[in-house]
Amino acid sequence: MARMRLFWSTVIAAAALIAQTLAMVQPAGATPARLIILRHGEKADPYRLCEMGRQRARALVKQYLGKDAQNSLFAPGTAPEAVYTISIHTIETASPTANSWDLPLVFYSVIPAGKEPKLFERDLARRSKQAADTLLTDPRFDGKTVIVVWEHNNIADASLPPAEQALTLRYALNLNRLPGVPETWPDQTYDYFWIVDYAPGSPIPVSFKMQKQVFTGPFASLPQNDWGQPDGLDPESTDCTK
Repeated sequence: MARMRLFWSTVIAAAALIAQTLAMVQPAGATPARLIILRHGEKADPYRLCEMGRQRARALVKQYLGKDAQNSLFAPGTAPEAVYTISIHTIETASPTANSWDLPLVFYSVIPAGKEPKLFERDLARRSKQAADTLLTDPRFDGKTVIVVWEHNNIADASLPPAEQALTLRYALNLNRLPGVPETWPDQTYDYFWIVDYAPGSPIPVSFKMQKQVFTGPFASLPQNDWGQPDGLDPESTDCTK
């Protein structure tokens, strides 16, 4: 009996040692190093950007997001791993950037054609949560930078019920755990980036900052209003809608 007890105690101790060793060598979770989040450019209707929005898409490439951009958000020798989109507006905004890096767009497709507004909003919310889950778990993005061009209400919107807020990027990417992250992306604010950094292996972000898009040269006339302030666009004098 004593030998049997000694045998089983030895087996249990060995199993515990193996489990401890495996836990020590287990790879960390796959999380991106950085997400660069922005909303699509100004729009003309549910299916296309207005001329101001198209100018913004071109300006983003030249000044911030494209290869060899003037004020690149990428360190020398680095590049985005992917460009995420969800709607027609975001595709039109992101395409010039993706083309400059010779990257395909990752499209979590939600198309308004033939859909009731509530169904469209439901699909945007569902696909936003799916995209966020992939961004925080896919090994392809581990330690990489991903550009996320999104619908502003699906980035952050405090007016939504709690269950729907949980599907926005603010919650699905755990941005709500950091101080200073706005609860809502304002309707007339187009000219900001949210830059979010993660520590290796952790889905909880470690830093957040907002950076204003300030354009020069041929794009200096683009609206550059401060966060939450009116953009000054007059729908009567442009082809843009609110």
